[in-house]
Amino acid sequence: MRSATRRKPAQRERTERLVWRGALLVAGALAVGALGGWTKRVRAADHKSGLDPGRLARQFGSLSDEVAAARGETALVRVQLDRANKVMDYSVKYQIPADLAAAVYDIALSEGIDPSLGFRLVKIESDFKQGAHSPADALGYTQLQLPTARFYDPGITEQKLLQRDVNLRIGFRFLKDLLGQFNNDMHLALLAYNRGPGKVAEILAQGGDPKNGYSEAVLKGYRPPRTVAGDVAGSNWR
Repeated sequence: MRSATRRKPAQRERTERLVWRGALLVAGALAVGALGGWTKRVRAADHKSGLDPGRLARQFGSLSDEVAAARGETALVRVQLDRANKVMDYSVKYQIPADLAAAVYDIALSEGIDPSLGFRLVKIESDFKQGAHSPADALGYTQLQLPTARFYDPGITEQKLLQRDVNLRIGFRFLKDLLGQFNNDMHLALLAYNRGPGKVAEILAQGGDPKNGYSEAVLKGYRPPRTVAGDVAGSNWR
């Protein structure tokens, strides 16, 4: 009885091991078969479609163009936002309508004048009054006389000179030319704007000083822009 009892567990263990081994073999075969089928499908798909280098290059090129366009749009939005913020700051600072502030800002830039200087000039000349008319017959925001304006627009009339954009553009262009004439010396250029370039040149030629307080009034509180190197723009500003 003891011998028979001992043999039965041994037989059962061998039988269980064989069953497990068979199950593992079947599972392995199924896995290999499935992998083989998957590999064939992949190969078939690769053989069917393949990789087209030209098409891939075009796709990457298109993606690069889209990324560049998106970056350009972002940069443009930043520039527009910066402009809007500055225009609003000037509008608040000088207590003027936003459309007038935008005109002064944009036209000054387009004529090569620092907007901050443009605003100071208009403030001193006319206090932002479009119809300002001085005893010397200087007109508009930048207080131009007709003979001066006709140097830039021979057919200009008094009515046209009082138009906002026309007046600002000619006034800023005149100041830009004076800066060039007086070697970017802001004080001399502004004095020439006020007293006339011929008068200032005559006084300087005689060894005199053309100062009359005008340039100091315009430049009061003015901070010229700085270059990348940190130097003040305009070597003769003081």
